[in-house]
Amino acid sequence: MRFRANIEHVDSFIKIVQSVEKLQKRCTIQFAEHEMRIICTGDASEGGIQVWSQIKVDSLFTEYRIQSHSNNEITISLPTDGLLVALRSAAAPTSGQSSSNAFATAETHVIMKLAKNKDRKSVLSFEISSTNSMGRTMNVVQQLLVDVARHADIDRLKEPMCPEPDVHILLPPLAKLRTVVDRLRPLANNGISFRANHAGELQLAVTTESARVEIGWTGLTNPPMASQNPDGDDPDAKDPNQMHGVLVSHKCLLKFLSSHVVSTTTIACICENHCMILYVYIGNVADAGGVLTFYIPAQFDDPM
Repeated sequence: MRFRANIEHVDSFIKIVQSVEKLQKRCTIQFAEHEMRIICTGDASEGGIQVWSQIKVDSLFTEYRIQSHSNNEITISLPTDGLLVALRSAAAPTSGQSSSNAFATAETHVIMKLAKNKDRKSVLSFEISSTNSMGRTMNVVQQLLVDVARHADIDRLKEPMCPEPDVHILLPPLAKLRTVVDRLRPLANNGISFRANHAGELQLAVTTESARVEIGWTGLTNPPMASQNPDGDDPDAKDPNQMHGVLVSHKCLLKFLSSHVVSTTTIACICENHCMILYVYIGNVADAGGVLTFYIPAQFDDPM
């Protein structure tokens, strides 16, 4: 098998990896001919949150080449923090920020490829070359140990099956939502109730033995659901003001909200008392470079 690509948009790749790095210590990456998938399958001890992402190859890479006997797909498992460190070493500093990284210039080129190290173990190699302000060319190679998945491992990767969502709603900016959820932390030992309706209303609530705090938004957009007719009419539509909710872990919700670094548009889908599905689009929905799909299970099935 062979894999090689130039990372054209290092900063975007970093933001995507940042969004999943807090979920699990390891993730699975599937390289295919036209897209890259980053998968975290969830750990019961961490609340069971999962992410399944699809990123278009041309939104991150150039000179992308892949070859394998498995329909030109290669699946690897690797440490998320190690991947983040490798990418950051090639990133340019933010505006107004100095950097000790000698490779962080406008002339930096990064080649990512699957290779073998001196011990014949599989590695994801990052070849970073840069021309600094003095005209000197510098080169460095970073290697990250990876496990190449077998067919049996790949067959076990199954995206969660969920019922038809009761409501879809376009969320407020995730950075602002994260601030609200973080302030609810002291009262959220029993979880956060996440509720919405078809009238553009969203409510977050926490309840203790002595208090209940509820925060709401109005005027949000409800994107059309797949089960609706093309003209937008749904003969079986329920009361648009009826709230549909799910109780989720505060910890899981904050982990998801780490994706604010990459989000431009986020749609939440609530399967009442079952789970919440969140679609984080990279770029505008119409021409998005990809989408990160988060699955957050309900803490338990008590009615909301």
